[in-house]
Amino acid sequence: MPVADHDPLGDEHFGERLTDALRDTGSTFRTDQALLAARGELRGRRLRTRRWAAVAGGVAGVALIGAAGAVVLPGGTGDRQQEAAATTSPAPRSTPATPAGAVTADALVATLKKLLPRGSFSSQEGRGTDTPVAGRTVSPYARVVYDDGRGEAAVAVSVNRLLPGSEEARRTAQCPQLVFVAYENCFFKKLDDGSSLVILKSHEDLNRRSGTKLWSAELVTPRGEHVSVREWNAAAEKGSPVTREQPPLDSAGLKALATAREWRDFAAAVPVDPRASAAPPARDGSVSATLAGLVPRGLKVVSKGTPDPGFGYVVVDDGRGRSLVQVNDQPDMRDVEGQLFGSGAETLPDGTKVVTHRGPGEKGIDGIVMWTVDTIRPDGRRVVVSAFNSGGQNSPATRKEPALTMKQLEGIATDPKWLSLG
Repeated sequence: MPVADHDPLGDEHFGERLTDALRDTGSTFRTDQALLAARGELRGRRLRTRRWAAVAGGVAGVALIGAAGAVVLPGGTGDRQQEAAATTSPAPRSTPATPAGAVTADALVATLKKLLPRGSFSSQEGRGTDTPVAGRTVSPYARVVYDDGRGEAAVAVSVNRLLPGSEEARRTAQCPQLVFVAYENCFFKKLDDGSSLVILKSHEDLNRRSGTKLWSAELVTPRGEHVSVREWNAAAEKGSPVTREQPPLDSAGLKALATAREWRDFAAAVPVDPRASAAPPARDGSVSATLAGLVPRGLKVVSKGTPDPGFGYVVVDDGRGRSLVQVNDQPDMRDVEGQLFGSGAETLPDGTKVVTHRGPGEKGIDGIVMWTVDTIRPDGRRVVVSAFNSGGQNSPATRKEPALTMKQLEGIATDPKWLSLG
């Protein structure tokens, strides 16, 4: 779970691009109590999970507030604004904006209604690039409450542009890892034109008490056009009763809606965030593999993450229950050392500073605890290791405490093998 920097995500704001999040880290390590659905280019003062781990059911979500509430969108540069920034569209135009011009809310809503199967609409709203939010370009979206005769359902589409080849584009076009995001099914397909399509079926809340299902589709084209579709089996994401057993569009329907040519034209009119950057340069070695090699004896590694720059995880079991262990490896973080390692930090003989944290897990699941050891070496290399008393951040506790002690976590974080990763 990459660490973020100066703007807390717990303020329910969605931050800057992932490269910023991996480079700029936070100053404290409080826990996330409300992870909203979003692409997780996370900046904040908290230690949190992998980028799409902050995605409650997808990689680029929308959060609907109330049965007729506004949509909080994760894309672009205006995502952190309040729902009041949305523009209601009572009488949408039928002609979409051209890629060269502004994308209007009316055009987006009209397109969504046109592309959905025959049915009725009881609510609609949207936002276009022509709607300024604090002087910033915003991500266009359309949202409707749609009924195909089987019950009302919220359906939303947002469009955005990602930098081709960037870490964000790559992550958006992947199924999330189950240790961080709970879902029933994830389908990935490479389309004939080179676009990537991910269809994810999950529940809106981790404990599934509400019965609200969230199904989504993410399309990323080779040119960076990004289309995100969300649908629920209720008239709103939260605070609205379930009205049908399933969301209205099956996998084929989600694919058809997400791949419609109209959305790509809209997305092409959205400027790329100037803060976006290409994928970080490759670094030697695998963080997950290095972490697996540092696990103390007596712990069996039952799974581990894929090779990733700066982040890795393993799930271990000592025979008394599974435990997730994850690590962030960040080069030269001296610019935030004063914020991260204050007067309470312990300084080791080699100059490495160490701080520790114990607290509840990030997802707000009862019984989940997280133990963290945060270290920074004299050259600024920061290694943060966290362990949970569960095999995943979205699953119930499997044991009272994590499988590793604080001393063992410190031993992993301060091991010289991290220096070999470049």
